[in-house]
Amino acid sequence: MRLADKYALITGAGRGIGFATARAFVREGATVAIADIDLERAKSAVQGLEKLGGRGLAVHVDVADPASIDQMLRAILDAFGRIDILSNNAGVGGNTPFLETTLAEWELILRTNLTGAFLVAQGVAREMVKGGSGKIINIASLSGQRGGDGRAAYGAAKAGLELLTKVMAVELAPFGINVNAIAPGPIDTEMAHLAHDEATRAAYHYLVPMSRYGTPDEIADAAVFLASDESRYVHGHTLNVDGGFQAAGLMYKTAAVPTRPSA
Repeated sequence: MRLADKYALITGAGRGIGFATARAFVREGATVAIADIDLERAKSAVQGLEKLGGRGLAVHVDVADPASIDQMLRAILDAFGRIDILSNNAGVGGNTPFLETTLAEWELILRTNLTGAFLVAQGVAREMVKGGSGKIINIASLSGQRGGDGRAAYGAAKAGLELLTKVMAVELAPFGINVNAIAPGPIDTEMAHLAHDEATRAAYHYLVPMSRYGTPDEIADAAVFLASDESRYVHGHTLNVDGGFQAAGLMYKTAAVPTRPSA
């Protein structure tokens, strides 16, 4: 019960990593606001939490719309009175080659994944300042740390979010607010099943030293740590949960390593 009596907001929490994080937070004693662009999906997620014995609130939000963010925050504050934890998880994907990326796609992804995260965090942080404490977790990405095909807009947005995390950490530290980020590697979500073909999955299995995709629960467990008092001196850090992908350089699979002849 590391998050007992805490009130958390998770954006994009109707499914995937966001919902796994909601389940983990509830398991640790938190009451969770599930914010999603699909209100019915958010309501269904809350029902799932209630079956686990947890408490939740379903709210609609389009993080690309400042007015929608304001309405979300008012609804949560009216229900909870405060927000102790924010997991900035909402976002959209993109896998378009640089030369083919349109301005419209670029602006949508930046507005959702970076500007939206900025606006949500700013609104929540202003409330946390009043209470003198808080935990903010931004969900970044390995795509914001390394170059990759088709990641011009998405990678730029996530790289910006990682730097924003550091700036927030520096400026919000005097107010007792911890700010950190999680950079997932390839995670076996519903979206991954739709977007990753066999060649993509084979490439990840080769490039990730653990030779597998991660699970949403593995990201959620990291979020629990960063949301808990156990991480009180962890600040401005990006925690990679990626099976060693970021650490890896040139790798040879065992079968490909030539044996040296014996003398």
